[in-house]
Amino acid sequence: MALRPIDNSLPIAPERPKKHVKVVSVPIQKQSEVGVNDENKAPLPPSTDSTIDYISSDDLKPISDPESKIQGLIERLDSKDWTKVCESLNNARRFALYHSSLLLPFLEKVMSVVVKAMKNPRSALIKTSIMASSDIFYAFGDQLLDSTSDAFDSLLLQLLLKASQDKKFVCEEADRALNALVKSMTPLPLLNKLKLYVSHVNLRIRAKAAISISNFVSKMELEGMNEFGLVSLVQVAADLLNDRLPEAREAARRTVISIYEAYTANEEQKQEEWQNFCQSSLSPLHAQSIVKITSSSR
Repeated sequence: MALRPIDNSLPIAPERPKKHVKVVSVPIQKQSEVGVNDENKAPLPPSTDSTIDYISSDDLKPISDPESKIQGLIERLDSKDWTKVCESLNNARRFALYHSSLLLPFLEKVMSVVVKAMKNPRSALIKTSIMASSDIFYAFGDQLLDSTSDAFDSLLLQLLLKASQDKKFVCEEADRALNALVKSMTPLPLLNKLKLYVSHVNLRIRAKAAISISNFVSKMELEGMNEFGLVSLVQVAADLLNDRLPEAREAARRTVISIYEAYTANEEQKQEEWQNFCQSSLSPLHAQSIVKITSSSR
């Protein structure tokens, strides 16, 4: 058998060119940029908020040589370091409780610092400032109303705001401060201030103001209510009975009952007089609501 010529052999497939892999340089991530879930990285230290001590008023001690330290306190309240401000606020509380005469000339300054601290986003600073406000209320009472600036009004508004917050421990502390305010001041001047907030656009501020008014009215006698304006007081309560928040409505009901008990002194013969008073002071719908509440409370 004849051999096939070499030229008739199958052609050899040409060799494919090799692909060159493109190498992309990736920057190595620094350790400080590694996320918190990196198992090779030590966990971050806890927030310094947790290191702040919340000292109760009963555990605060007098300051040694307070005369020489009062000026330094005022300077430290202006510190840019929030932890030093917390420390200074606690010292201001000590001055308020044990050396109030030394703090009195600087009271407006201290209140302005307290208000500024309440606006700070740090919860530890907020709570410390609220605790400071409680001790200031107990120490100075009605003297706070003699302020020539709006420091006290700003403080009252901030407390109502903080008492309306979702953070439970801030809200509870603000509620305690508002209770301290009620206990340490005579009702009449503060009622005039709180009355402005029952028509506030913020529903929760209205409710907190209504609760404070209810607490004040519950410890007033008829003479004090007349001095404030009995008709005005009943009208405030009647308006709040239709508020959107149940806390405001409940506070209004308690206010109505307190006024009713003071007005009638639980004397049966004054029931008709009370109804006539409501009908002459309120709209027919409001008068009906008020009388219905007081009739069910007998």
